[in-house]
Amino acid sequence: MAGPDENSLGGRVKRYAQVGTSIGGFAARIAGERYFGLKADKSKNAGDLRALLGGLKGPLMKVAQLLSTIPDALPKEYARELSQLQANAPQMGWPFVNRRMTAELGADWQKKFKTFEREAARAASLGQVHRATAKSGAALACKLQYPDMDSVVEADLRQLKLVFATYQRFDPAIDPSEIHTEITARLREELDYTNEARNLALYRLMLAKEKGVHIPEVTADLSTRRLLTMTWLEGRPLVDIIAENPSQARRNQLGINLFKAWYVPFYSYGAIHGDPHLGNYTARPDDTINLMDFGAIRVFTPKFVRGVIDLYRALERGDQALAVSAYETWGFTGLKREVIDTLNQWAAFVYAPLMEDRPRLIEETNASSYGVEVAAKVHAELKRLGGVKPPREFVMVDRAAVGLGGVFLRLGAKVNWHRLFHDTIKDFDEKALAKHQSAALKKVGLPL
Repeated sequence: MAGPDENSLGGRVKRYAQVGTSIGGFAARIAGERYFGLKADKSKNAGDLRALLGGLKGPLMKVAQLLSTIPDALPKEYARELSQLQANAPQMGWPFVNRRMTAELGADWQKKFKTFEREAARAASLGQVHRATAKSGAALACKLQYPDMDSVVEADLRQLKLVFATYQRFDPAIDPSEIHTEITARLREELDYTNEARNLALYRLMLAKEKGVHIPEVTADLSTRRLLTMTWLEGRPLVDIIAENPSQARRNQLGINLFKAWYVPFYSYGAIHGDPHLGNYTARPDDTINLMDFGAIRVFTPKFVRGVIDLYRALERGDQALAVSAYETWGFTGLKREVIDTLNQWAAFVYAPLMEDRPRLIEETNASSYGVEVAAKVHAELKRLGGVKPPREFVMVDRAAVGLGGVFLRLGAKVNWHRLFHDTIKDFDEKALAKHQSAALKKVGLPL
């Protein structure tokens, strides 16, 4: 358990100063290795990176979580260190938990539960979850935000901006300014658990007909802006099931349920779950999925969703004009033909599993290393062409597609993704989506 100084704002500020001093040296070392051929000690660099991120629980931790979910996106030394960072997020001790619960529910807060476990069942980047029992006997999950997180997140966002600025100085292929803008907006939303409660209600509405996906239900009278109490969903971590080498049939069913959990909301309501690491899923014995953590939800305009479908059709037909229209719908501007051709290489990789009408693994070309090779090729070409500035709306969709693809890759599901996709979009109509989206958002109290 973390001590009081480690969880105080003052204690964290000391670490931010250390990170601010160290990150420049770390980036300079990586740049030297990459551009001047200096010998890389990847194990040392990986350990240093973990040390830099280890005390932070905001966006830098979330970046680490994302990277650790994508197979072969990093050298194995980095992936190993960052996966440990994800698994070992520090927890608040009982004195802090007691004070925080008192602040949220009053001095008699323990009387509002039948039981409340002192040890956290799960620790994450912004808060930790305690198991509890309601007076009615219902099993509950109490998600309690860490202390001083408003200040913590703002400090982390400043550090992330420094990381992006340092990176862009020696690699201008991607302008990350809109990426930072999007992460900033989403992280600030995640701090408000009343907003997450509305997101959770939205997902219960959108996935009500999907029998393979389960969503917890909020207990409103035990929830506040910093405390979210919901029903506890029993299930096993997906990563544990994968480690047991399950049958192909089980892998496939889990993959289908995951696909529906993500893409039924997107194509039917314009909403996407933007936190794609394995820790946000558990599975039941019947291979249905529990979906958790609804802080990073992004709602897109119907026009944007149409652009995603249009790009698929453009690639399918070789329609350059439709591809240009799709990118412009997303918010890309000033696209030259060479830049479009380069972006299409990445799009072709992402959409590839949807193009073939047959059961297949999510990636079959040279296994997972192929995605890294495509990304490197696209990156180098964008750099040669003067770089590109991804619009902020693109950030969460790309993150979700790549992150979920990484989950499918780890899972080894062999599914007819083409038919799943076509079944999902077969009734797509932009005006109908706008109507459904408006009604759903109004019902749960979220803004359009």
